[in-house]
Amino acid sequence: MVKERTQAGLPAASAEGRHGGRKPKFTPAQRTEILAMLAAGRAASDVARLFRVHRATISRLNAASRITATL
Repeated sequence: MVKERTQAGLPAASAEGRHGGRKPKFTPAQRTEILAMLAAGRAASDVARLFRVHRATISRLNAASRITATL
């Protein structure tokens, strides 16, 4: 019953312009700023402290940008 209601609700929510999932932590402007700071030689831990996130979040963003840059 739960599955049926969920399956029925997803198209209805989509029709209203709502989508599931977690909101991004950074805006596109923040992403470019972070990547510029890292490219300038700033340490990931310093950047993380500035944006009040964990260092792994910055490293993950950096790795994802490198992957998309090589494609």
